[in-house]
Amino acid sequence: MHNSGMGKSLSNLERQILSVIQYGMPMSLSPYQDLAGRIGIPTEQLIEILQQWKAEGRIRRLGAIVNHFEMGHGTGAMVVWNVPEKRIEGVGTLFTSFSKVSHAYQRPSRKQWPYNLYTMVHATSTEELAATIQAMSDQSGLTEFRELETLKELKKTHPVYITEE
Repeated sequence: MHNSGMGKSLSNLERQILSVIQYGMPMSLSPYQDLAGRIGIPTEQLIEILQQWKAEGRIRRLGAIVNHFEMGHGTGAMVVWNVPEKRIEGVGTLFTSFSKVSHAYQRPSRKQWPYNLYTMVHATSTEELAATIQAMSDQSGLTEFRELETLKELKKTHPVYITEE
């Protein structure tokens, strides 16, 4: 969620909506109905306000935060790549097309650390992880990378925008 314009200008209803959506979507067949019910408004009104926020640029998207470990993808690695600057956008787009890649983002490289594209790769086994990384290397033509194995997920929390006063 992007905070551009959210804050003091929120109506009481908007604060209530933000308060319930900040903790993520309920795991149900009717998540918007469930959220609207928590606030006490019609589902259509909730959806209309969320669409308005999106149109205004107040939010970029509303989506689930997936716990890959609980979804059976208990093997993962941050794979860092040394990508020529002129190719970074294209390679980043290529890597995000892989279903096993949940994140791809650019970071500045350093003399001691030449890697500038970071990807989070998830898999159900070490063999599947290795195969995905190899496919990424093959398709991009990049061979200079490092695999940083995920040993344990220490924290996964939702951002909190509204606290109870």
